[in-house]
Amino acid sequence: MSDRNKGIILLLVSALGFSLMGAFVKLSGDLPTTQKAFFRNIIAAIITLGFVFHHKERLFGKKENQKLLLSRSALGAVGIVLNFYAIDHLVLSDAEMLNKLSPFILIIFCAIFLKEKARRFQVIAVIVAFAGALFIIQPEFSVDVFPYIVGVLGAVFAAGAYTLLRVLGNKEKHYTVVFYFSSFTTVLLLPFTILLYEPMSLQQWVYLILAGACATIGQFGVTLAYKFAPASEISIFFYSTVVYSALLSIVLFGQIPTLISVIGYIIIFGSSFYMFLKNNLLDSQGTKQKRYLKSS
Repeated sequence: MSDRNKGIILLLVSALGFSLMGAFVKLSGDLPTTQKAFFRNIIAAIITLGFVFHHKERLFGKKENQKLLLSRSALGAVGIVLNFYAIDHLVLSDAEMLNKLSPFILIIFCAIFLKEKARRFQVIAVIVAFAGALFIIQPEFSVDVFPYIVGVLGAVFAAGAYTLLRVLGNKEKHYTVVFYFSSFTTVLLLPFTILLYEPMSLQQWVYLILAGACATIGQFGVTLAYKFAPASEISIFFYSTVVYSALLSIVLFGQIPTLISVIGYIIIFGSSFYMFLKNNLLDSQGTKQKRYLKSS
């Protein structure tokens, strides 16, 4: 099997992991969002701790990377809480698709904060993607629109965390970064969990443990996928999350996305697919140019 196909399979597995995480979070019922996020992260922290010990790496990374790791974790923690709130209050596939706005917001953040030049096709894709988000949100300027706004804000904070990951690069091992983030979020949410804690049934405990395990599978899957193949070649397959979530919404919750929401999915997916094709074209042109220079 080629590295590209390995990357695609890992990304599909990762997408399934995150979709199942969302389903288990929703199945856990009427619990405080912070309590759900706490259990998702403490399970992930315990699992990744084993990887850190196995590879004999530092638990909390290098001293010179602490500001980046701390800032990335803080943004990611807020992003997770907002995403979980959206999952609880929206059709699962709507919440997942709004969360998938983060790659488009990442382009904006990288242009502003990292001074990376945004190409024309990227700007077009960002504008079209946000137009697609409006189809999902269907703004009516009422209280009902609040969970959709929270979902978009979750994508904004996630994009902020990914921007800092770009800066962090390969300075830390992926399992160290995941452990740092999970343990930081666990400690951050502990006071809120104690303050707002609601007793859970055995079934709710099982659901939240499974949510944490599936989230860890998703996190490691996406990290390993990009080690086998560049994001520009395979990132489009991560949108399979929305397909999985739509099916889970129908089967588990009897929630069917509206036709207007589905149009929004298609628009956002189309924008991503457009960027995917353009990135592949640029990569192939760059490879040809390098070969030409070598031959000459």
